[in-house]
Amino acid sequence: MAYEHLLKIATPDQGAPKRFTDAGEAVAHLQRLYREAAQFLCDRFSDTLKNGAPGDTRFRAFYPEIRITTTSYAVTDSRLSFGHVAEPGTYATTITRPDLFGNYLRQQIGLLVKNHGVAVEIGPSTTPIPVHFAVANDSSITVPQEGAGEFTLRDVFDVPDLSTTNDDIVNGLGFTYDDGAHPLAPFTAQRVDYSLARLSHYTATDPSHFQNHVLFTNYQFYVDEFEAYARAALADPASGYTSFVATGNVEITDPEAPLSYPQKMPQMPTYHLKREDGNGITLVNIGVGPSNAKTATDHIAVLRPHAWLMVGHCAGLRNSQRLGDFVLAHAYLREDKVLDDDLPVWVPVPALAEIQVALETAVAHVTELEGFELKRIMRTGTVASLDNRNWELRDQTGPVQRLSQSRAVALDMESATIAANGFRFRVPYGTLLCVSDKPLHGELKLPGMASAFYKTQVSRHLLIGIRAMEALRDMPLERLHSRKLRSFEETAFL
Repeated sequence: MAYEHLLKIATPDQGAPKRFTDAGEAVAHLQRLYREAAQFLCDRFSDTLKNGAPGDTRFRAFYPEIRITTTSYAVTDSRLSFGHVAEPGTYATTITRPDLFGNYLRQQIGLLVKNHGVAVEIGPSTTPIPVHFAVANDSSITVPQEGAGEFTLRDVFDVPDLSTTNDDIVNGLGFTYDDGAHPLAPFTAQRVDYSLARLSHYTATDPSHFQNHVLFTNYQFYVDEFEAYARAALADPASGYTSFVATGNVEITDPEAPLSYPQKMPQMPTYHLKREDGNGITLVNIGVGPSNAKTATDHIAVLRPHAWLMVGHCAGLRNSQRLGDFVLAHAYLREDKVLDDDLPVWVPVPALAEIQVALETAVAHVTELEGFELKRIMRTGTVASLDNRNWELRDQTGPVQRLSQSRAVALDMESATIAANGFRFRVPYGTLLCVSDKPLHGELKLPGMASAFYKTQVSRHLLIGIRAMEALRDMPLERLHSRKLRSFEETAFL
């Protein structure tokens, strides 16, 4: 900013960058740098609220960063989709909340050091931490809206900057840092901080509770079944699950413990069946519509989950289908319109073999049907996602013709969005839907039909999703994160 030469810039003295070949020591230093920077801003902000703004001083602290430079075209294991850079050069990424991302960072840094045989450099970056994000984890501090305080916030502290919160990296737009370094990770620190704040708002649970395997649904009935399953799992010491967290950050370890919920539920109520290693299951009720589906996945993506699956309801489009049948999506017809600017509709969204096998195996296990018999209750094929819930109230000629030409077997409003954003963010994805109505054949979703359907099918459908996630949990990470999701020039970090 041109006027800043008139001000004194007060920053914490964090010393020169340090080099590490031990991933644990590198992450410990990241945590120290971030903690010092965030505490500096919290202290200065609290003091400014109490005593007023200094007229000649601006307070600033910087995100820590990871930087690596390699001069060799290292020969790496071609089977791996991550953990290495493509060519010589300098690569960097800013880091936020290294306490939350400790396991992830240790893994990714460890692979870099192993595959390239060079040290990583850890030190302060040149990207300021917005004061909003620095104080987010201190419940005693609230940042007033612009104009509500007794001083102009942006005159004294840094605020969020849209130029560092966008998706240029994951959208493949040739992003480089100002000093010419290439991106090392798919998201900048400010982009991550923005999404962490949004997750707290939309789900009413702290991001630290999110698990590595995420189920999305579009009905509250699945939430009730998930809580019942969670309580049964907590009662079984062999399950490996340690606690259940409900919307509002209420956490229980006793399967008989009561749960209380907020008076006003958030837009996307979220629940977490946790394991000590983070490999439990999170269930997000995204409600109805592609906008919610995009919003949820836009923000959960920064947590770098190992997989996300859609387990919701759909309209069956074939006369041979029955209410309660399952649809395993092998392809998607995208008419949701919410991702067209980020991922053009001509981009194919492929089925991922590991996900498909896990889902089909789970269906077979839960229904006790195998092989050709499985076709009695499950179809594979194209799932169409539309942005108009009441499409059938218009002239059906155009939509039905397109659906027939695409060979679609089911229709909903969320699945293609979740899959497409999984493809875009390099998060393994899949879809298993349950037929709840057949509008083309006069079987509409009416109260009486719906009640009987929910009683018999929801529990089984949810259990299939859980069993699939448990199978994926046991799969080696390097196998699950498919090379299908990686473009020509990729970040080394997942």
